[in-house]
Amino acid sequence: MPQPAYRACSPAELEARLRLHRLPGLGPKRFHSLLQAFGSASAAFSAPASAWRALGLPDVSAHARRSPEVRDGAAAALAWLERRDQHLLMWDDPAYPGLLAEVDAAPPLLFVAGNPALLEKPQLAIVGSRRASPPALDTATAFSRHLAQGGFVITSGLALGIDGAAHQAALDVDGQTVAVLGTGLQKLYPQRHRALAAAMIEQGSAVISEFPLDAGPVAANFPRRNRIISGLSLGVLVVEASLASGSLITARLAAEQGREVYAIPGSIHHPGSKGCHQLIRDGALLVESVEQIVETLQGWQRLPPVQDAEAVGSRHALEALLLAAPQTSEALANSSGWPLSKVLAALTDLEVAGRVCNEAGRWFARPS
Repeated sequence: MPQPAYRACSPAELEARLRLHRLPGLGPKRFHSLLQAFGSASAAFSAPASAWRALGLPDVSAHARRSPEVRDGAAAALAWLERRDQHLLMWDDPAYPGLLAEVDAAPPLLFVAGNPALLEKPQLAIVGSRRASPPALDTATAFSRHLAQGGFVITSGLALGIDGAAHQAALDVDGQTVAVLGTGLQKLYPQRHRALAAAMIEQGSAVISEFPLDAGPVAANFPRRNRIISGLSLGVLVVEASLASGSLITARLAAEQGREVYAIPGSIHHPGSKGCHQLIRDGALLVESVEQIVETLQGWQRLPPVQDAEAVGSRHALEALLLAAPQTSEALANSSGWPLSKVLAALTDLEVAGRVCNEAGRWFARPS
């Protein structure tokens, strides 16, 4: 398994990144611009305020670098990382999810409670109303169960209603699921889903957040986390949503990111159907069955168990992984369970045969 970036970098660099991450006025784009300009978080942290101003960064960010709150928050995050099943993925980490890395303003840091390897597996998002009708909850449950049994990781936002039903249904069939929070992992919201989140972590799934561990619920952060839900996923299924629902934000972000968007129709008399009907008018695929979703994901197929991979050949196993999502060679070794040397040898053969290609350090499967 590749070494996480936070283990590979120096303690000073790790602490500097955690401090930068807590600064006011410093979002993902500004975080990335600092690393690009100075080469490291340590150098950026030590640079004079005038150098930050030259990059167009606000004075409030530069002046907060040495505040006790920022220092203590970074120290608390370092202590959090020492505990079992608690991880940090950085944007330049080989284990950082490949699909999410392609998203505009990709999170520079991702805190993960549970199994971080899930983030590189094929994911489908299921989202919808917090005040979902009983039929919509039943539909979300049925789709989540079938998709999870088909090998997809079910991704959602841990909200009440459709999100919670989708997460729980995946767990009920021993599937895997990822919850993306709009708060820090130590300020889990909503509190009514605390037991659900704990069950996810205990059963090998994951709860993740781009926000500092102690970040509480702020309204503006929930639409922001939606780009992560869609960015991690091959497609987004909206089960029920009003025209004002945040689920429509997730769906529109998915479309902008080149992901598939699916919507389940409902009664013309039910306000919760209007959002899905609008998505369908905007080009989302009207779906009535799981098969209609799977058919649109050309090339995706459930992988054989790792122990059976030799029987079908390295070409099939690695290509199937790459058809699900672009990956680095290290991530392929992690997800396939093969030694890195074997993965590299197989990739060389596949590249010569024109079946895969490498761009900017990530491997892509070529359409057949």
